[in-house]
Amino acid sequence: MPMLRDPSKKYKKYTPINLPDRTWPSKTIEKPPIWLSTDLRDGNQALANPMTIEQKRRFFKLLVQTGFKEIEIAYPAASDTDFGFVRGLIEDNEVPDDVWLQVLTPAREDLIRRTIDSVAGSKKAILHMYNATCPCFRDVVFRNTKEQTIELAVTHTALVRKLTDECTAKYGTKFKYEYSPETFSQTEPEFAVEICNAVKAAWGKAGTGENRIIFNLPATVEIATPNHYADQIEYFGRHISERENVIISLHPHNDRGTATAATELAMMAGADRVEGCVFGNGERTGNVDLVTLALNLYTQGIAPLVDFSDIQSVIDIVTACNDLPVHPRHPYAGELVFTAFSGSHQDAIKKGFEAQARRHEVAAARGEPQYWDVPYLPIDPADLGCNYEAVIRVNSQSGKGGIAYLVKQALALDLPRKMQISFYQVIQAMSDQEAREMTIDDITSAFRRTYKFGGGEYAGRITLRSFKVTESPSFEANAEGANAAAEDASLSKRFDGTLSVDGTPRVVRGNGNGPLSAMLDALKSHLDVDLTIREYSEHSIGEGTGVKAASYVELVGPRNQTDGTVRGTWGVGVDSDITASGLRAVLSAVNSAIGDRPLPELRLNAAFNAKSGQADVADALLNILKLEVPRRLQASFLEVVQRAVLDSKEDMTMDDVSALFIQTYRYDIPGRITLKNFNSSSLENGRQRINAELVIDGQIRCVKGEGNGPLSALLAALHSLLADDFTLVVREFSEHSIGEGSETVAASYVELVQGGEGQKVSAWGVGVDADITKSSFKAAISAANGLDLRTREV
Repeated sequence: MPMLRDPSKKYKKYTPINLPDRTWPSKTIEKPPIWLSTDLRDGNQALANPMTIEQKRRFFKLLVQTGFKEIEIAYPAASDTDFGFVRGLIEDNEVPDDVWLQVLTPAREDLIRRTIDSVAGSKKAILHMYNATCPCFRDVVFRNTKEQTIELAVTHTALVRKLTDECTAKYGTKFKYEYSPETFSQTEPEFAVEICNAVKAAWGKAGTGENRIIFNLPATVEIATPNHYADQIEYFGRHISERENVIISLHPHNDRGTATAATELAMMAGADRVEGCVFGNGERTGNVDLVTLALNLYTQGIAPLVDFSDIQSVIDIVTACNDLPVHPRHPYAGELVFTAFSGSHQDAIKKGFEAQARRHEVAAARGEPQYWDVPYLPIDPADLGCNYEAVIRVNSQSGKGGIAYLVKQALALDLPRKMQISFYQVIQAMSDQEAREMTIDDITSAFRRTYKFGGGEYAGRITLRSFKVTESPSFEANAEGANAAAEDASLSKRFDGTLSVDGTPRVVRGNGNGPLSAMLDALKSHLDVDLTIREYSEHSIGEGTGVKAASYVELVGPRNQTDGTVRGTWGVGVDSDITASGLRAVLSAVNSAIGDRPLPELRLNAAFNAKSGQADVADALLNILKLEVPRRLQASFLEVVQRAVLDSKEDMTMDDVSALFIQTYRYDIPGRITLKNFNSSSLENGRQRINAELVIDGQIRCVKGEGNGPLSALLAALHSLLADDFTLVVREFSEHSIGEGSETVAASYVELVQGGEGQKVSAWGVGVDADITKSSFKAAISAANGLDLRTREV
């Protein structure tokens, strides 16, 4: 049967209340209501598969932990199972002293007696009795007059008083009485007041405080707009006698989807108490959702007195007990409620978080409240035990701001705007191609692949192994003006580094206005990569001793001869050293720019002659001996190589060069002095003490010394062997690792300066060992063997 063209022929409008002087629209909610959870009664009876005793007990414990002080636990007369559940809670002492157990009964003597028996011996109990009062039920279901309906309620209220008084006298149970004119929302307002006044008189004990009688006014079926329910509540509150002795309670259902609004307006109209279910379970479309109501108050700065700090655990227990899911869009609890897919929303949220961080910093400094105010997020997800990972999620509708936010959250990188645009295009292409949501893992993996960020499987073709930046005596700047924008053009720098190029170590050198342009000059000279800097920015990550620098570089190549455009590529680098961070960012961009194009190969079989340079020598030592020789040692050894070539008048091979290095610097060759063994210890003042056995000219000498570190302590020990007019000073020290994993060893380089008799001479030494301290000792002793030392007589 199709929908009617004129539904007025089938359905009547509700009859509004004539309340022209209503006051509730100008009021606001200033405090939480008395909460009652009816999950274990009204919620349970609505389930296709009602909860087991074990599930009900688990749910009860959750409600207690959450802070509910009134819990409707059963309709005990309905079944032995419900009766047994109530008795079990009481007899097993599961009910805290400050929690009221509420039990429901219709207005029937036998059921009332059974219900009171169920709570006998409990500390606090609310006896909840109801009978239907609206015309439809009076005329159709029960065929009672108004008078008969009142008589039914009054007679059974008197019975409730008698039986509860007897139970209190016998077991000490303290009772409250709650009466519900069922179908209140469809009952004539004046008749609802009349029957409740009659019930109050029959109860005869309504007083103030805990002695107030509870009149529960249910929207058993929601039949009108929320304002109508508020009018009904305000009318009732105005006309019920002894209002100070009455708790007005709400029990809204959600047939029209407006239970939350109806409840809030009814609270403005004077209601004191709310009955509902966690996440709105209940008959048909459910009861009002207590979580939504409580958190609505919370977002207005009102403590709701129920705690959903770990909302996911609440969801887990409720869904496990009810076997009903929480909808993904359910207020506050759905998995998508804090999520933005839209690009404009994501951008607003990202900017909102950033602006709020600045506001909070100022407020904290002033001792002022740090108010929450972020677009599209009425509550801080962290207050509910949620993190910010799901606040922004990415699909084909997402924008650059949202993607940048996720990168910042996951990797702590605050991308420059132009880089956001660049990476956004990468993610958009992925999303369009795969036609699905992009997860945070998808995005971070794509970022690492795109910008060769993070090492390991994401490493690019060119990576930085080690480097040194020094003042350059002079050079002719070849960088475009944009390079100088990133660096101080008044300082001439020389970059001397070791790169891994397609897995092969390469020593490169270049000059520039600063470290970055010097590296670009080295890449152009050695690898034929011609790029310049167009944009550079940086920021810090973390605080204190763990702070790191994040650098972002956009590089551009030569202009396109056809259209005059230049193509830019972005890179990112992170390091505890700000210079290294910038250099890594340059290589990140370089790797994107070169793609798979071939790079000039290192020719290891090249001959060495008088025209060979430092880079040639350094490459040979790196590839044959795996030694990343410091720049000054390179220069020193280059002189040795050039003299050897001139003396022999022949070119040298790679093997000749490595053999010459081993001989010149006594690399793993015993000299006058050798280290037999040693031990070191730390002193209370932070200094180091060394006790060592040295073999000098074939004789074992025991020495000891103290210094700021192991190397200076060793030199102090050596000084005890030298003639009085000799001193040894470390001019330069460097080290690096060789190999990986358990096969890693340390390589150390030491230049010692010997002073004495008005002259100073120096010598380099090299040491390699699995122990880094022993490696440095070997290098120092190797250098000492290169000096003409005079020792004391034994």
